[in-house]
Amino acid sequence: MGIEAEIKKIGVQAKLASAGARRASTAQKNRGLDEIAQHLVNASDDLIAANAKDLEAARASNLDAASLDRLILTKSGIQAMSEGLQQICALEDPVGKISQMAARPNGLEIGKMRTPIGVIGMIYESRPNVTIDAAGLCIKSGNAVILRGGSECIHTNRALFSCISDGLKAADLDPDWVQLIATTDRAAVGALLALDEHVDMIIPRGGKSLIERVAKETRIPILKHLDGNCHLFVNDDADLTMAESLVMNSKTQRYAVCNALETLLIHKALPASFVSDVIIRLVAEGVEVRACQRTLEQVIQQSGVVPASSSDWSTEYLGPVLALKIVDDIDDAIRHINEHGSNHTDTIVTQRLADTQKFMREVDSSSVMVNASTRFADGFEYGLGAEIGISTDKLHARGPVGLEGLTSEKYVVFGQGQIRG
Repeated sequence: MGIEAEIKKIGVQAKLASAGARRASTAQKNRGLDEIAQHLVNASDDLIAANAKDLEAARASNLDAASLDRLILTKSGIQAMSEGLQQICALEDPVGKISQMAARPNGLEIGKMRTPIGVIGMIYESRPNVTIDAAGLCIKSGNAVILRGGSECIHTNRALFSCISDGLKAADLDPDWVQLIATTDRAAVGALLALDEHVDMIIPRGGKSLIERVAKETRIPILKHLDGNCHLFVNDDADLTMAESLVMNSKTQRYAVCNALETLLIHKALPASFVSDVIIRLVAEGVEVRACQRTLEQVIQQSGVVPASSSDWSTEYLGPVLALKIVDDIDDAIRHINEHGSNHTDTIVTQRLADTQKFMREVDSSSVMVNASTRFADGFEYGLGAEIGISTDKLHARGPVGLEGLTSEKYVVFGQGQIRG
């Protein structure tokens, strides 16, 4: 069977399975999640052995450090994935929820009901946890899902998929609710993107080249996550001790994540000593600071600080590099963020209510924060449980996408025999 025919068969099976997923009760879905969680823990040794094969191949092919970090699977990571599924069990099921009920003058009662999207195509790179998070969220939201992970994670994903399939069977659920494209053939992605008759939404998670390919090749609606070029702006009235703490946490708590700080903006009225102190702490942590000319003129030259180029303002580093720019005021900061940012997560450090309101209103990002680390831009931290990704789109979901983001709404109308005159 050719690759196109094989992927089409998966699409047909997913479409059929989605009808059963739509009908499933919350109890049935939760039982499936619980079984998968138990199978993961029981298969820990097999999962780690499979992951070791991927790690060996990744190192041999000189996979970059950030991707290698995302690829590693440990026993604690497996336990975390299992607990994540249990957390999804505990979340309220959005399917069937009716809201915005309103009575019309003619007696009709009209509202909206949450409903599964149908079949989700998930294309992603490197991260084993995405396989489990995507499967768990799609199961609980009543969707079938087709998973296509990166070739660098193929052995791990096959082992994880075995746990998912066995868990669904143990719960007397259709294993076709979750399917894995197990080939590393790149043509499989193109074949999946062509399944507009069977797949209702594509979610790509990966580098810019993947997102661009998906957007170019498919007619299926896309929920996409582009770069995480996150900013933190220290306003002229900021608590500087707080600001320094937020900068360090946003940047150095973990580098290879989309909500890590990539550009620091500092109000020109703040003392040069504050700028120097922040740079010294960043450099001490091994961060290279790429600074604007204004910054270089204010601080003592030291190793680890280099002039920024124009491209640095638009770069997601995913590593120990930070761009730093001194700006004239809050308006200058907002202009910079909206011009160079990726609509992901941006923070202001301020005590001034008017500037808080201005920043939140005018910064066009999926998460806008005040006096908080950018690292909180995360489905779990927002109380959504696991997330399937962070959407930087504006339709239909924006920011961390959890269960509700994997549903749509339909109108429901209740009458007592009304006819239209």
